[in-house]
Amino acid sequence: MAISTFSVRMESDVKNELDKVCAQLGLNTSVAINIFARTVIREKRIPFEISLATGETAGANAFQALRKQAKANGVQGMSLSEINSEIDRARGKK
Repeated sequence: MAISTFSVRMESDVKNELDKVCAQLGLNTSVAINIFARTVIREKRIPFEISLATGETAGANAFQALRKQAKANGVQGMSLSEINSEIDRARGKK
C-alpha cells in the first residue's frame, strides 16, 4: 500500500501536548492520527461528540436533568418551603 504525507497546521503548544500524551500511550502522533482516520472511515462518523455547548446551554441541560430527577423522586411541583420542610423532617428537626 502506498504511503501519503499528510500535513496539518496547529498551534505549537497543542502539538507538543499531543506528542506528550501520545508518548504516554506508547504511540507517536502519526500513529494516533492514523487511528483517528481509520476510526472515521470504519464508523463513518467523527468518533466523539462535537458540540457548541455554551454556559447557557450547559445550564439549561443541568436544569432539565434536575427536573427529571425531581419528577422521578416525586417532588416535582413542590414549593421551596415544602422542599425545606421535607429536608427538616428528614433531619429530624420537625
